[in-house]
Amino acid sequence: MKIYVGNLPFNATEDEIRELFAEHGNVRSVSLITDRETGRPRGFGFVEMDDAEGNAAIRALNGHDMGGRNLKVSEAQPRKENQGGGGGRRGRW
Repeated sequence: MKIYVGNLPFNATEDEIRELFAEHGNVRSVSLITDRETGRPRGFGFVEMDDAEGNAAIRALNGHDMGGRNLKVSEAQPRKENQGGGGGRRGRW
């Protein structure tokens, strides 16, 4: 299962996240998301684990304090396709 981990401290490392989640089972992968332009951490990432262990990790770690921030941990949802919108129109209608 793929797990969303949000509200991460910006200085969190993949090794720290792996270690935290490994307390609840085998961690297959950890991926922290960075800004494409600046390379800076965006404060969230994903962890992959087996279903039963992943569910246990979600229950145990949602709201867990890490570096003064309460983690938001849940099952990852499929990414929604960009449906346009926003942007607005400029000039004449």
